[in-house]
Amino acid sequence: MIPGTQAMDKAVERPKGLTRLQLVLLAIGGVLVLAIAISIPALLRWSRADRAVDAARLNFGVVKRGDLDRDVSGQGRVVAALHPTLFAPVAGIVSLSVKAGTEVKKGQLLARVDSPELRSRLVQERSTLQALQSDLGRQEIAARQGAQRAKQTADTLAMRLAAAERAMTRAQELSQQGLLNRVDFERAKDDLELARLEAENARQTAQFERESLTFEVQNRRLQVARQQSVVLETERQVQLLEMAAPFDGMVANVDVQDRDAVPANAPVMTVVNLSQFEVEFDVAENYASDLLPGTPAEIQYEGKPYPGKVTAVSPEIRDSQVRGTVVFDGPTPAGLRQSQRVSVRLLLERKANVLKAPRGPFVESGGGRTAYVIEDGIATKREIQVGSMSVSEVEVVRGLSEGDQIVVSDTSQFEGARTVLIRY
Repeated sequence: MIPGTQAMDKAVERPKGLTRLQLVLLAIGGVLVLAIAISIPALLRWSRADRAVDAARLNFGVVKRGDLDRDVSGQGRVVAALHPTLFAPVAGIVSLSVKAGTEVKKGQLLARVDSPELRSRLVQERSTLQALQSDLGRQEIAARQGAQRAKQTADTLAMRLAAAERAMTRAQELSQQGLLNRVDFERAKDDLELARLEAENARQTAQFERESLTFEVQNRRLQVARQQSVVLETERQVQLLEMAAPFDGMVANVDVQDRDAVPANAPVMTVVNLSQFEVEFDVAENYASDLLPGTPAEIQYEGKPYPGKVTAVSPEIRDSQVRGTVVFDGPTPAGLRQSQRVSVRLLLERKANVLKAPRGPFVESGGGRTAYVIEDGIATKREIQVGSMSVSEVEVVRGLSEGDQIVVSDTSQFEGARTVLIRY
């Protein structure tokens, strides 16, 4: 018989309070309750959202109040304000005196066009002018001679009229005294009338002769004047055979080779004035109606803005672009080069104290009528209305309030969902 274990048993007192296991279990339970309490809002947001998108894929912006500059940016090209191209006045052989890149002074000879035909024509035109001047001299002498002959004839007939008047006076006195018969009296009377007619005709003939001779002389003078104009024009063309620099500058490019045969009006070279620059820019055609001469502009060069203004806008649209010209409104930055690329910002309109938001793809994807406003991690779709737009900002006319945070990136990924959960 095996004895019992009573002799080995020992009474152990029950510890007061919770055991270690119970404490661990209670701690785990508390953590679970806290996790559930914390996750309830997230679960509620999940339940309210139609879609979920990672925040890393989105860009956000805050609606603010301030001034809005409606502007447009474009790429520009620096060009010399004065850059004329010299053309060959006539066909001939060109002789170059300078090369591309040569600095020149005003009046310096750049090229010469040899045209024997033009020089020969100048000699011919001068000879024609001398012949016409000689003809004019002869005509003036002939006019004076003709006028003298007409005057002599008129004076002679005037003397004959005076003699006929005296004879008529004597005949009338003798007839009254009965010493002259009627036939002689009538003959004296007829001689007086004939002398009057001859004198009057001679006077009128002399007048017509003077007018005719004056007309002929004037016609010769007009011919001489016309030929003088031809000679002056030919001389001007001969002078243009020697192409001189119109101002101090530099030869930008040469379009021909030395001793080349060039046709009339062919480009020979381009000279640029390096003391004055302007910027040619291209912008989309939908801004053409807003661009006017005098529009303020800002030229970005080497990271610095320089004020400017629009001086000209082309009336022609090419490839959906309109071209304009901007000049510096102040000192021209040093170091500019012909054809250098710069950025141009054109200020079309300035609005003060308006509600505005950062401009982003949300404007295009939402058609400017919707935006997603973020509240408590949920992006809610809201109807809005936009107004003027600049390069970096857009005016909010209706639908948003100052301080609202919105999604400014492309919202087409939301697929029109009313609410979207933003996962941070």
